[in-house]
Amino acid sequence: MVAWGAGVTSVVVLGVGGVGAWIYQDLNGNIKQADVDGKLGGDRPENLSPGSKNILLVGSDSRDGANAAYGRELTTMQSDTLMVLHIPANREWASVVSFPRDSWVRIPSCEKGDGSSSDPHHFKINEAFAIGGSGGKVAEAAACSIKTIEANTDLRIDHFMSIDFSGFKGMVDALEGIEVCPEEAIHDEKAHLDLEAGCQTVKGEKALGYVRTRYSVGDGSDIGRIGRQQEFMDALAKKARSKLTDGDAMYGFLQSVTKSLTADPDLAGIKPLYGLANELKGVPSDRLSFLTVPNYGREADDPSDRANVVWQYPQAADLFTSLARDKEVTKAQVDAARKDVVYASSVKVQVLNGTGVGGRAAAVANRLTEAGYSLAGTGNASASVTRTTVTYPAGLERQAAVLASRLPGVRAVKDASAAAGVVTVVVGPDLKVEDVA
Repeated sequence: MVAWGAGVTSVVVLGVGGVGAWIYQDLNGNIKQADVDGKLGGDRPENLSPGSKNILLVGSDSRDGANAAYGRELTTMQSDTLMVLHIPANREWASVVSFPRDSWVRIPSCEKGDGSSSDPHHFKINEAFAIGGSGGKVAEAAACSIKTIEANTDLRIDHFMSIDFSGFKGMVDALEGIEVCPEEAIHDEKAHLDLEAGCQTVKGEKALGYVRTRYSVGDGSDIGRIGRQQEFMDALAKKARSKLTDGDAMYGFLQSVTKSLTADPDLAGIKPLYGLANELKGVPSDRLSFLTVPNYGREADDPSDRANVVWQYPQAADLFTSLARDKEVTKAQVDAARKDVVYASSVKVQVLNGTGVGGRAAAVANRLTEAGYSLAGTGNASASVTRTTVTYPAGLERQAAVLASRLPGVRAVKDASAAAGVVTVVVGPDLKVEDVA
Protein backbone atom coordinates (compact mmCIF):
# COMPACT_ATOMS: atom_id res chain seq x y z
CA MET A 1 0.00 0.00 0.00
CA VAL A 2 1.53 3.28 -1.14
CA ALA A 3 0.55 5.13 2.04
CA TRP A 4 1.92 2.37 4.22
CA GLY A 5 5.51 2.29 3.15
CA ALA A 6 8.26 2.69 0.68
CA GLY A 7 8.49 -1.00 -0.14
CA VAL A 8 5.04 -1.12 -1.65
CA THR A 9 5.59 2.18 -3.45
CA SER A 10 8.50 0.54 -5.22
CA VAL A 11 6.37 -2.42 -6.22
CA VAL A 12 3.64 -0.19 -7.60
CA VAL A 13 5.72 1.98 -9.87
CA LEU A 14 8.35 -0.55 -10.91
CA GLY A 15 5.53 -2.81 -12.04
CA VAL A 16 4.70 -0.31 -14.76
CA GLY A 17 7.97 -0.85 -16.61
CA GLY A 18 7.55 -2.37 -20.06
CA VAL A 19 3.79 -2.01 -20.38
CA GLY A 20 2.03 -0.24 -23.23
CA ALA A 21 1.68 3.53 -23.41
CA TRP A 22 -2.09 3.32 -23.03
CA ILE A 23 -1.76 1.52 -19.69
CA TYR A 24 0.76 4.11 -18.57
CA GLN A 25 -1.63 6.94 -19.42
CA ASP A 26 -4.53 5.08 -17.83
CA LEU A 27 -2.73 4.63 -14.53
CA ASN A 28 -1.12 8.06 -14.58
CA GLY A 29 -4.52 9.69 -15.06
CA ASN A 30 -5.89 7.94 -11.97
CA ILE A 31 -3.54 9.74 -9.57
CA LYS A 32 -4.97 12.88 -8.04
CA GLN A 33 -2.88 15.83 -6.92
CA ALA A 34 -3.33 18.36 -4.13
CA ASP A 35 -1.12 21.41 -3.78
CA VAL A 36 -0.34 22.35 -0.15
CA ASP A 37 2.53 24.80 -0.68
CA GLY A 38 0.44 27.92 -0.16
CA LYS A 39 -1.29 26.52 2.94
CA LEU A 40 1.68 25.86 5.24
CA GLY A 41 2.75 29.40 6.13
CA GLY A 42 6.31 30.65 6.47
CA ASP A 43 7.21 29.48 9.97
CA ARG A 44 8.48 26.03 9.09
CA PRO A 45 11.44 23.89 10.24
CA GLU A 46 14.72 24.27 8.42
CA ASN A 47 15.97 21.42 6.25
CA LEU A 48 19.11 20.39 8.13
CA SER A 49 20.13 17.65 5.68
CA PRO A 50 19.99 18.80 2.05
CA GLY A 51 19.39 15.86 -0.26
CA SER A 52 17.27 13.92 2.21
CA LYS A 53 13.48 13.69 1.97
CA ASN A 54 10.64 13.42 4.48
CA ILE A 55 7.39 12.17 2.99
CA LEU A 56 4.16 12.22 4.98
CA LEU A 57 2.13 9.05 4.35
CA VAL A 58 -1.55 9.18 5.28
CA GLY A 59 -4.08 6.35 5.26
CA SER A 60 -7.36 8.26 4.89
CA ASP A 61 -10.32 6.81 6.80
CA SER A 62 -13.03 8.69 4.88
CA ARG A 63 -16.55 7.57 5.77
CA ASP A 64 -18.14 8.55 2.47
CA GLY A 65 -19.26 6.17 -0.25
CA ALA A 66 -18.02 2.60 0.14
CA ASN A 67 -16.63 3.35 3.59
CA ALA A 68 -19.95 4.49 5.06
CA ALA A 69 -20.55 1.16 6.79
CA TYR A 70 -17.65 1.89 9.13
CA GLY A 71 -19.38 4.76 10.88
CA ARG A 72 -21.02 7.96 9.66
CA GLU A 73 -20.85 9.43 13.15
CA LEU A 74 -17.22 10.39 12.46
CA THR A 75 -15.99 13.54 10.77
CA THR A 76 -15.89 12.86 7.03
CA MET A 77 -12.09 12.82 6.68
CA GLN A 78 -9.93 10.97 9.22
CA SER A 79 -6.27 9.96 9.17
CA ASP A 80 -6.43 6.34 10.27
CA THR A 81 -2.72 5.78 9.61
CA LEU A 82 -0.02 8.45 9.82
CA MET A 83 3.65 7.87 8.99
CA VAL A 84 6.73 9.77 7.85
CA LEU A 85 9.10 8.11 5.41
CA HIS A 86 12.65 9.46 5.78
CA ILE A 87 14.97 8.92 2.81
CA PRO A 88 18.57 9.92 3.58
CA ALA A 89 20.79 11.87 1.22
CA ASN A 90 23.01 8.82 0.59
CA ARG A 91 20.01 6.53 -0.13
CA GLU A 92 21.70 3.71 1.79
CA TRP A 93 18.96 3.27 4.41
CA ALA A 94 15.44 4.48 5.14
CA SER A 95 13.09 4.80 8.09
CA VAL A 96 9.31 4.76 8.32
CA VAL A 97 8.09 6.37 11.54
CA SER A 98 4.54 5.63 12.71
CA PHE A 99 2.61 8.17 14.78
CA PRO A 100 -0.09 6.56 16.95
CA ARG A 101 -3.36 8.25 16.04
CA ASP A 102 -4.17 8.61 19.75
CA SER A 103 -1.04 10.73 20.29
CA TRP A 104 -1.92 13.75 22.44
CA VAL A 105 -0.12 16.63 20.70
CA ARG A 106 -0.36 20.33 19.98
CA ILE A 107 -2.56 21.04 16.95
CA PRO A 108 -1.58 24.43 15.46
CA SER A 109 -4.02 26.85 13.88
CA CYS A 110 -5.22 25.43 10.55
CA GLU A 111 -7.39 26.65 7.71
CA LYS A 112 -10.77 24.90 7.72
CA GLY A 113 -13.05 24.09 4.84
CA ASP A 114 -15.28 27.13 5.39
CA GLY A 115 -12.38 29.57 5.14
CA SER A 116 -12.07 30.12 8.90
CA SER A 117 -9.13 29.01 11.02
CA SER A 118 -9.05 26.71 14.03
CA ASP A 119 -7.53 27.78 17.34
CA PRO A 120 -4.30 26.12 18.50
CA HIS A 121 -5.03 23.41 21.06
CA HIS A 122 -4.00 19.96 22.30
CA PHE A 123 -5.81 16.89 21.00
CA LYS A 124 -5.29 13.56 19.22
CA ILE A 125 -2.94 13.88 16.28
CA ASN A 126 -5.41 12.47 13.77
CA GLU A 127 -7.77 15.40 14.42
CA ALA A 128 -5.50 17.59 12.28
CA PHE A 129 -6.55 15.77 9.10
CA ALA A 130 -10.21 16.14 10.07
CA ILE A 131 -9.90 19.86 10.85
CA GLY A 132 -8.22 20.69 7.57
CA GLY A 133 -10.47 18.30 5.66
CA SER A 134 -13.74 19.61 7.08
CA GLY A 135 -14.56 20.94 3.62
CA GLY A 136 -13.80 17.61 1.95
CA LYS A 137 -10.54 18.68 0.29
CA VAL A 138 -7.42 16.55 0.70
CA ALA A 139 -5.07 19.52 0.23
CA GLU A 140 -6.41 21.31 3.32
CA ALA A 141 -6.47 18.05 5.30
CA ALA A 142 -2.88 17.22 4.37
CA ALA A 143 -1.73 20.79 5.07
CA CYS A 144 -3.03 20.67 8.65
CA SER A 145 -1.43 17.26 9.22
CA ILE A 146 1.89 18.55 7.85
CA LYS A 147 1.74 21.64 10.07
CA THR A 148 1.00 19.43 13.08
CA ILE A 149 3.83 16.98 12.37
CA GLU A 150 6.29 19.82 11.77
CA ALA A 151 5.22 21.69 14.93
CA ASN A 152 5.67 18.62 17.13
CA THR A 153 8.77 17.06 15.56
CA ASP A 154 10.68 19.96 13.95
CA LEU A 155 11.05 17.74 10.86
CA ARG A 156 10.62 19.50 7.52
CA ILE A 157 8.04 17.62 5.44
CA ASP A 158 8.90 17.70 1.73
CA HIS A 159 6.07 15.67 0.17
CA PHE A 160 2.89 13.85 1.06
CA MET A 161 0.89 10.90 -0.23
CA SER A 162 -2.60 9.91 0.88
CA ILE A 163 -4.50 6.75 0.05
CA ASP A 164 -8.11 6.02 0.91
CA PHE A 165 -9.48 2.81 2.38
CA SER A 166 -11.70 2.41 -0.68
CA GLY A 167 -8.77 1.11 -2.72
CA PHE A 168 -7.38 -1.24 -0.11
CA LYS A 169 -9.66 -4.18 -0.78
CA GLY A 170 -8.95 -3.97 -4.51
CA MET A 171 -5.22 -4.14 -3.90
CA VAL A 172 -5.49 -7.23 -1.73
CA ASP A 173 -8.02 -8.97 -3.97
CA ALA A 174 -5.88 -8.34 -7.07
CA LEU A 175 -3.12 -10.27 -5.32
CA GLU A 176 -5.55 -13.09 -4.40
CA GLY A 177 -5.35 -12.27 -0.72
CA ILE A 178 -2.69 -11.97 1.97
CA GLU A 179 -1.80 -14.59 4.58
CA VAL A 180 -2.09 -13.53 8.23
CA CYS A 181 -1.46 -15.61 11.33
CA PRO A 182 -3.35 -14.25 14.37
CA GLU A 183 -2.44 -16.01 17.60
CA GLU A 184 -5.98 -15.61 18.93
CA ALA A 185 -9.43 -15.42 17.39
CA ILE A 186 -10.62 -11.90 16.53
CA HIS A 187 -14.28 -10.94 16.74
CA ASP A 188 -14.68 -7.20 16.23
CA GLU A 189 -18.07 -5.72 15.34
CA LYS A 190 -16.63 -2.25 14.67
CA ALA A 191 -14.13 -3.65 12.18
CA HIS A 192 -16.71 -6.11 10.75
CA LEU A 193 -14.30 -8.95 11.41
CA ASP A 194 -14.67 -12.56 12.54
CA LEU A 195 -11.39 -14.39 12.23
CA GLU A 196 -10.29 -17.63 13.84
CA ALA A 197 -6.79 -18.14 15.25
CA GLY A 198 -4.08 -19.51 12.98
CA CYS A 199 -2.67 -18.82 9.53
CA GLN A 200 -5.19 -18.05 6.78
CA THR A 201 -5.58 -15.94 3.65
CA VAL A 202 -7.76 -12.85 3.94
CA LYS A 203 -9.40 -10.83 1.16
CA GLY A 204 -11.87 -7.99 0.80
CA GLU A 205 -13.72 -7.01 3.96
CA LYS A 206 -11.71 -9.44 6.09
CA ALA A 207 -8.43 -7.88 4.98
CA LEU A 208 -9.77 -4.38 5.63
CA GLY A 209 -11.12 -5.45 9.01
CA TYR A 210 -7.81 -7.02 9.96
CA VAL A 211 -5.83 -3.82 9.49
CA ARG A 212 -8.55 -1.75 11.19
CA THR A 213 -9.22 -3.96 14.21
CA ARG A 214 -8.05 -2.66 17.54
CA TYR A 215 -10.16 -3.23 20.64
CA SER A 216 -10.83 -6.93 20.16
CA VAL A 217 -7.26 -8.20 19.92
CA GLY A 218 -4.12 -7.96 22.04
CA ASP A 219 -4.06 -5.08 24.49
CA GLY A 220 -6.64 -3.10 22.50
CA SER A 221 -4.21 -0.24 21.83
CA ASP A 222 -3.42 1.66 18.67
CA ILE A 223 0.20 0.62 19.22
CA GLY A 224 -0.77 -3.03 18.75
CA ARG A 225 -2.67 -2.16 15.60
CA ILE A 226 0.37 -0.33 14.19
CA GLY A 227 2.40 -3.52 14.65
CA ARG A 228 -0.21 -5.58 12.79
CA GLN A 229 -0.39 -3.00 10.01
CA GLN A 230 3.39 -3.04 9.58
CA GLU A 231 3.39 -6.84 9.42
CA PHE A 232 0.56 -6.77 6.89
CA MET A 233 2.40 -4.17 4.80
CA ASP A 234 5.48 -6.39 4.72
CA ALA A 235 3.42 -9.39 3.59
CA LEU A 236 1.64 -7.26 0.99
CA ALA A 237 4.94 -6.01 -0.44
CA LYS A 238 6.33 -9.54 -0.71
CA LYS A 239 3.16 -10.83 -2.39
CA ALA A 240 3.16 -7.93 -4.86
CA ARG A 241 6.80 -8.58 -5.76
CA SER A 242 5.94 -12.21 -6.44
CA LYS A 243 3.20 -11.08 -8.86
CA LEU A 244 5.28 -8.66 -10.96
CA THR A 245 5.24 -11.06 -13.92
CA ASP A 246 1.47 -11.66 -13.62
CA GLY A 247 0.03 -8.98 -15.92
CA ASP A 248 -3.61 -9.31 -14.84
CA ALA A 249 -2.85 -9.32 -11.12
CA MET A 250 -0.43 -6.40 -11.34
CA TYR A 251 -2.76 -4.33 -13.53
CA GLY A 252 -5.61 -4.80 -11.05
CA PHE A 253 -3.31 -3.96 -8.18
CA LEU A 254 -2.03 -0.81 -9.88
CA GLN A 255 -5.54 0.30 -10.78
CA SER A 256 -6.65 0.05 -7.16
CA VAL A 257 -3.60 1.88 -5.87
CA THR A 258 -3.59 4.74 -8.35
CA LYS A 259 -7.35 5.38 -8.13
CA SER A 260 -7.04 5.82 -4.37
CA LEU A 261 -3.84 7.88 -4.38
CA THR A 262 -3.56 11.64 -3.88
CA ALA A 263 -0.14 13.30 -3.71
CA ASP A 264 1.50 16.69 -3.94
CA PRO A 265 2.19 17.89 -7.52
CA ASP A 266 5.82 16.75 -7.41
CA LEU A 267 4.81 13.13 -6.67
CA ALA A 268 1.42 12.88 -8.39
CA GLY A 269 2.37 10.81 -11.40
CA ILE A 270 3.90 7.54 -12.51
CA LYS A 271 7.22 9.14 -13.51
CA PRO A 272 7.92 10.86 -10.17
CA LEU A 273 6.84 7.76 -8.27
CA TYR A 274 9.09 5.68 -10.47
CA GLY A 275 11.93 8.05 -9.66
CA LEU A 276 11.18 7.69 -5.96
CA ALA A 277 11.17 3.92 -6.27
CA ASN A 278 14.53 3.97 -8.01
CA GLU A 279 15.93 5.91 -5.06
CA LEU A 280 14.61 3.30 -2.66
CA LYS A 281 15.17 0.02 -4.46
CA GLY A 282 18.84 -0.11 -3.46
CA VAL A 283 18.08 0.09 0.26
CA PRO A 284 18.87 -3.31 1.86
CA SER A 285 15.90 -4.86 3.63
CA ASP A 286 17.79 -4.93 6.92
CA ARG A 287 18.31 -1.16 6.71
CA LEU A 288 14.66 -0.27 6.15
CA SER A 289 13.46 0.39 9.71
CA PHE A 290 9.83 0.57 10.78
CA LEU A 291 9.69 2.65 13.95
CA THR A 292 6.96 3.88 16.29
CA VAL A 293 7.39 7.15 18.17
CA PRO A 294 8.28 6.19 21.80
CA ASN A 295 5.21 6.79 23.95
CA TYR A 296 3.35 5.91 27.13
CA GLY A 297 -0.25 6.10 28.31
CA ARG A 298 -1.32 9.68 29.09
CA GLU A 299 -3.03 8.33 32.18
CA ALA A 300 0.38 8.51 33.91
CA ASP A 301 0.24 12.32 33.60
CA ASP A 302 -3.53 12.78 33.64
CA PRO A 303 -5.40 10.01 35.53
CA SER A 304 -8.66 11.02 33.85
CA ASP A 305 -7.33 10.17 30.36
CA ARG A 306 -7.18 6.45 29.69
CA ALA A 307 -7.66 6.76 25.93
CA ASN A 308 -4.58 8.57 24.67
CA VAL A 309 -0.80 8.34 24.63
CA VAL A 310 1.89 10.98 24.96
CA TRP A 311 5.31 10.83 23.40
CA GLN A 312 8.16 9.78 25.63
CA TYR A 313 10.87 12.37 26.10
CA PRO A 314 13.75 12.86 25.55
CA GLN A 315 13.57 9.67 23.43
CA ALA A 316 11.07 11.11 20.93
CA ALA A 317 13.08 14.30 20.55
CA ASP A 318 16.25 12.26 20.05
CA LEU A 319 14.55 10.28 17.28
CA PHE A 320 13.34 13.38 15.46
CA THR A 321 16.69 15.14 15.84
CA SER A 322 18.55 12.14 14.43
CA LEU A 323 16.33 12.02 11.36
CA ALA A 324 16.52 15.79 10.88
CA ARG A 325 20.32 15.45 10.85
CA ASP A 326 20.13 12.42 8.53
CA LYS A 327 21.42 9.98 11.14
CA GLU A 328 20.24 6.38 10.89
CA VAL A 329 18.09 5.05 13.74
CA THR A 330 17.28 1.36 14.15
CA LYS A 331 14.28 -0.28 15.77
CA ALA A 332 16.58 -1.90 18.34
CA GLN A 333 17.87 1.53 19.36
CA VAL A 334 14.37 2.95 19.75
CA ASP A 335 13.14 -0.08 21.70
CA ALA A 336 16.14 0.04 24.04
CA ALA A 337 15.78 3.77 24.70
CA ARG A 338 12.05 3.66 25.46
CA LYS A 339 12.59 1.38 28.48
CA ASP A 340 13.91 4.34 30.50
CA VAL A 341 10.60 6.15 31.13
CA VAL A 342 10.33 9.43 33.03
CA TYR A 343 6.72 10.61 33.21
CA ALA A 344 6.12 14.33 32.76
CA SER A 345 4.03 14.32 35.95
CA SER A 346 7.11 13.25 37.92
CA VAL A 347 9.06 16.37 36.88
CA LYS A 348 8.60 19.33 39.25
CA VAL A 349 9.20 22.59 37.41
CA GLN A 350 9.91 26.12 38.58
CA VAL A 351 9.45 28.75 35.85
CA LEU A 352 11.14 32.16 36.18
CA ASN A 353 10.72 35.13 33.86
CA GLY A 354 14.04 36.45 32.59
CA THR A 355 12.64 38.58 29.77
CA GLY A 356 11.42 41.64 31.65
CA VAL A 357 8.10 41.22 29.83
CA GLY A 358 5.23 40.56 32.19
CA GLY A 359 3.34 37.27 32.03
CA ARG A 360 5.96 35.20 30.20
CA ALA A 361 6.62 32.82 33.11
CA ALA A 362 2.92 32.23 33.64
CA ALA A 363 2.35 31.56 29.93
CA VAL A 364 5.18 29.03 29.73
CA ALA A 365 4.10 27.42 33.01
CA ASN A 366 0.57 27.03 31.65
CA ARG A 367 1.87 25.22 28.55
CA LEU A 368 4.00 22.87 30.66
CA THR A 369 1.09 22.16 32.99
CA GLU A 370 -1.09 21.28 30.00
CA ALA A 371 1.62 18.83 28.95
CA GLY A 372 1.45 17.09 32.33
CA TYR A 373 4.40 18.61 34.19
CA SER A 374 4.06 19.39 37.91
CA LEU A 375 4.36 23.11 38.57
CA ALA A 376 6.38 24.04 41.66
CA GLY A 377 5.90 27.78 41.16
CA THR A 378 6.54 30.84 38.99
CA GLY A 379 8.33 34.12 39.54
CA ASN A 380 10.86 36.59 38.16
CA ALA A 381 14.52 35.78 37.63
CA SER A 382 17.09 37.78 39.57
CA ALA A 383 18.29 39.33 36.31
CA SER A 384 17.30 39.46 32.66
CA VAL A 385 18.79 36.82 30.35
CA THR A 386 19.38 36.66 26.60
CA ARG A 387 18.62 32.93 26.22
CA THR A 388 16.39 30.40 27.95
CA THR A 389 18.14 28.08 30.40
CA VAL A 390 17.26 24.88 32.25
CA THR A 391 19.20 24.11 35.42
CA TYR A 392 18.92 21.29 37.91
CA PRO A 393 20.54 20.04 41.13
CA ALA A 394 22.31 16.70 41.49
CA GLY A 395 19.98 13.72 41.14
CA LEU A 396 17.55 15.26 38.66
CA GLU A 397 19.53 14.67 35.48
CA ARG A 398 16.86 12.54 33.81
CA GLN A 399 13.99 14.84 34.77
CA ALA A 400 15.89 17.86 33.44
CA ALA A 401 16.65 16.07 30.17
CA VAL A 402 12.95 15.31 29.70
CA LEU A 403 11.96 18.95 30.25
CA ALA A 404 14.75 20.45 28.15
CA SER A 405 13.75 18.27 25.20
CA ARG A 406 10.38 20.08 25.13
CA LEU A 407 12.03 23.52 24.78
CA PRO A 408 13.55 24.08 21.32
CA GLY A 409 17.28 24.73 21.33
CA VAL A 410 17.63 24.43 25.12
CA ARG A 411 20.04 22.11 26.96
CA ALA A 412 19.89 21.21 30.64
CA VAL A 413 22.86 22.24 32.78
CA LYS A 414 23.72 20.93 36.25
CA ASP A 415 24.04 23.73 38.80
CA ALA A 416 25.07 23.21 42.43
CA SER A 417 23.17 26.38 43.37
CA ALA A 418 19.93 25.28 41.67
CA ALA A 419 16.81 25.04 43.82
CA ALA A 420 16.53 21.65 45.53
CA GLY A 421 14.00 19.13 44.23
CA VAL A 422 12.97 21.05 41.13
CA VAL A 423 14.09 21.73 37.57
CA THR A 424 14.28 25.47 36.96
CA VAL A 425 13.44 27.15 33.66
CA VAL A 426 14.51 30.75 33.21
CA VAL A 427 12.53 32.04 30.23
CA GLY A 428 14.53 34.16 27.79
CA PRO A 429 13.35 36.26 24.82
CA ASP A 430 14.38 33.48 22.42
CA LEU A 431 11.60 31.13 23.60
CA LYS A 432 8.25 31.42 21.84
CA VAL A 433 5.41 30.34 24.10
CA GLU A 434 3.73 28.52 21.22
CA ASP A 435 6.84 26.33 20.78
CA VAL A 436 6.69 24.95 24.32
CA ALA A 437 5.70 21.27 24.72
